[in-house]
Amino acid sequence: MTVHHFQPDHYYSVIGTAAPVLRVKPGDTIHTRCVDAHGLDLNVEQITPEGNPMTGPFYVEGAEPGDTLVVHIDAITPNRRYGWSGSRLAANVVDPDYVPELPWPEKGTRRYCEWDVDAAAGTATLVKPDTALGRLVLPIRPMLGCFGVAANEGQAISTATSAEHGGNMDYRGFVAGVTVYFPVFAEGALFYLGDGHAVQGAGEIAGTGIEISTDVTFRVDIRKGWKTAWPRGENEVEIFTAGNARPLDQALQHATTEMARWLQEDYGLDPIGAQTLMGMVVDYEVGNVFDPAYTMICKMPKKWLTR
Repeated sequence: MTVHHFQPDHYYSVIGTAAPVLRVKPGDTIHTRCVDAHGLDLNVEQITPEGNPMTGPFYVEGAEPGDTLVVHIDAITPNRRYGWSGSRLAANVVDPDYVPELPWPEKGTRRYCEWDVDAAAGTATLVKPDTALGRLVLPIRPMLGCFGVAANEGQAISTATSAEHGGNMDYRGFVAGVTVYFPVFAEGALFYLGDGHAVQGAGEIAGTGIEISTDVTFRVDIRKGWKTAWPRGENEVEIFTAGNARPLDQALQHATTEMARWLQEDYGLDPIGAQTLMGMVVDYEVGNVFDPAYTMICKMPKKWLTR
């Protein structure tokens, strides 16, 4: 198994069938670097246009349509101290009559919070603006907001949104130690990643997490012939599925259907058994409710499952 150290020199704001930046084999490990959502690098210099610029794509040898790409996230590390975040709630997550009361910036301007992110200490400290919170200190939990594979039928899909291929799901559970499964639609899978957050609340309801550039280590594998329809994942205590759509109930439908199929196909449960178990013990978590497609996560504790 080979360990690759890849330093990107260009980035993509769409996820599609671009020429691969690196060819890797199943079992290989890749160390790479991602800019933040505004294209700011570890020196806080804008080196590419904003809009969730992606590192990649990585071509995984042997991956074919109908397979599933396996991505083991080994490490996500902020590589600078400066982080930034939104300073108001998104208008679509509050009642319409509350929208005028949101702290809107002056027309034609933007307003962000600034944070001091200390990866060694595991903290993010609010620096600006001055609020009643004072110098709020939060524990960090670095995550990937946007990652996935080339989409079906040769589409090039904006990194502002998400679909079956993954994309901008902004689920705060995509952290180090998690394994993520993506359906393969194109030869080589063509895997992209970026949009690191030092920490983020459920739903990305302020439009951002604490946006930060990151160093990421991941390992790839392939499950031949294991057909999946939507992204799946697992950690030490649960398996989960992601549905991406709008309205939110459609995202829930995708995630729920994918979980039901997974339980029946891989865990030996009959339809009644799978659906009875789901009805009693599943948990849901909102991934993203800010972008064009929303994300809903359906979670099943592993303690109820046997293979």
